Amino acid sequence: MTGLLKSEGNLLIALIVAAIAIPLEHSLAGSGQTVALIASVALIGVIVLVSLRVAHHAEVLAEKVGEPYGTMILTLSAVLVEVVILAIMLGHSHNPTLARDTIYSAVMLDINGIIGVAAILGGLKHGEQPYNDASGKTYIVMIMTGMGVSMLVPEFIPVAHWKAYSLFSIGIMVFLYAMFLRLQTTKHSYFFSYTYAGTGDENHTHGGKTAYSAAILIAGLVLIGVLAEVMSKTLGTGLEGTGIPPVFPALVVAAISASPEILTALRAALANRMQPVINIALGASLSTVVLTVPVIELISLFNDQKIHMALTPTQSIMTALTLLVAAINLNDGQTNAIEGTTHFVLFCAFIMLSFLGL
Repeated sequence: MTGLLKSEGNLLIALIVAAIAIPLEHSLAGSGQTVALIASVALIGVIVLVSLRVAHHAEVLAEKVGEPYGTMILTLSAVLVEVVILAIMLGHSHNPTLARDTIYSAVMLDINGIIGVAAILGGLKHGEQPYNDASGKTYIVMIMTGMGVSMLVPEFIPVAHWKAYSLFSIGIMVFLYAMFLRLQTTKHSYFFSYTYAGTGDENHTHGGKTAYSAAILIAGLVLIGVLAEVMSKTLGTGLEGTGIPPVFPALVVAAISASPEILTALRAALANRMQPVINIALGASLSTVVLTVPVIELISLFNDQKIHMALTPTQSIMTALTLLVAAINLNDGQTNAIEGTTHFVLFCAFIMLSFLGL
């Protein structure tokens, strides 16, 4: 029992914080901006702790089922965290650009942040790092298609037709992901795997029972939802009138959902295993686009509140640059520190532009 409590210490801390925060929810939000901001920072930190445990148990399940199912579990767990937090935040305050900014931020963080840093660190340590180039090509073209249909085309859809196009977006994104899953798990599953030998991969395995990990993963997601409920209220109060760019809440959501992926990807890169990095970063980006869009569009239609999914001109340029650079870099089946640097520069540009409010 002691060992169990120690290993799940993050969840125990989160349970205690939730037990304290829920009864004090209105007091924290109504006690002034400083108190609300401090509470928001604390809650964000606790949510990250829970998401790390969710990612750990997702990794346990991933090792049990093998590739490509393992990567699916890892990326879907991160997307579920994102969708839960987004849905709760949208329920408390109608921010028509929150979903768009979160999806955009997640793609920038996954492709430019994760691949950039992982390729730099792995490249400096190991030189060129191989992976299956079919996975990179497949992911990139599907991300281009998903973002193009759901986040670029809407700019040209008249307001009178937004409901019709929302319904179309829901259906076509579900179809796109269903076809991808069929491709990934049947005839073309070998696209997403690569055989490594002597990389020390055995040092990064996790023990654990499947049923236990599945139960903890679900419990962690529920706990994140409870904490996000309080955080969404305190964050709104804490940021009010501060002059912080409106994209900041979206950055917070994207960072929370990506935090476990970052650690997993960096461990893989340092172990000279670039295939998991590609699968995690690009798989998470694709899942974020084609799964988050239908959920948010459904919420919008149900509440009869239009949301803005069309990217801004600056976001469109950054997205086009990112996908173009990724398509070139991920075309040959090897990454290196130079390619990583190009993505990291784009990530820095994304951060700079975000804090300029662009």
